[in-house]
Amino acid sequence: MNKVIYELWRGRILESAHRGRWAVVAGTRVIARSGDVNEVTFMRSSAKPLQALAVLEAGVADSLKLDDSEISVICGSHYGEEHNVRAAASILGKVGLTRDDLQCGTHPPSSTSVQRALAKEGMKPNPLHNNCSGKHAGMVAAAKAMGAPVATYLDPKHPLQKANLRNVARYTGVKESQIALAIDGCSAPTFGVPITAMARAFAGMTAAGAAPDAKRIVGAMTSHPEMVGHPCEELMKAAPGRIVGKVGAEGVYGAGIVGRGIGIAVKIDDGNTRPLLAIVVAIVKKLKLLDRKDLAALDALVKPEVTNHAGRVVGKTRVVL
Repeated sequence: MNKVIYELWRGRILESAHRGRWAVVAGTRVIARSGDVNEVTFMRSSAKPLQALAVLEAGVADSLKLDDSEISVICGSHYGEEHNVRAAASILGKVGLTRDDLQCGTHPPSSTSVQRALAKEGMKPNPLHNNCSGKHAGMVAAAKAMGAPVATYLDPKHPLQKANLRNVARYTGVKESQIALAIDGCSAPTFGVPITAMARAFAGMTAAGAAPDAKRIVGAMTSHPEMVGHPCEELMKAAPGRIVGKVGAEGVYGAGIVGRGIGIAVKIDDGNTRPLLAIVVAIVKKLKLLDRKDLAALDALVKPEVTNHAGRVVGKTRVVL
């Protein structure tokens, strides 16, 4: 059983405890770890930077003259805010497609302010408000550029999804035949690999000698973190251009130290995303992966005090590495 790595105390009572596992990889070498890092877990949305590789490989970024904000939203799990929706719609417009071509489905935007604005105007959310709309806009654009059917772009046998699987294998170091496949919340294939392999992927994407497409994706995410979503936006803004991060559903997080080829992967066993930012920050601090100024900025993101609606401190949280 994985150990408890995050605690929430109310007064003197331990109110919640989250078990999990994490790993840090430098290049291809595991330099720190905790828990069963060989257990297979789905990358979920933390795989989006890897899935963006196939979009760039299809030549979409250059042929459509996508800017960095549009490349970043392809990697994002955004909150359905105006700038997110606008970027995803822009990609579709440039390739001659519409939101009706997206097969990600519709859900209320994660932003409560956007939800209120839609309700005030008597409007309902559409597929562009889906947190994965950027990824899907990139996918349909890539499918069209490849001369492959757009209608079946989510089929695991589709050339685009085969390219995604190939890139996941390339960066994680796991053979294609050994990568577990399932369907994500947005209906796209998702990939199951060990935590160490997830960390290896982020190490490869952020290496000084990374492939041009990988560098372009990391550069887009770090220069436009507002397109990626929370808590990744806060993490990347705290150490601009020096750390990249991508959250995934069910308590998954992947991060990389830009230019150093160091990858971090975290999985919370119960699927809770609450501990993720604090744990990633604690790992970066513990291993001194950034300079003192950046560490201080990251540390400021994490509030160990638990406050209530009146602003009173009623408890504390603790990361246990």
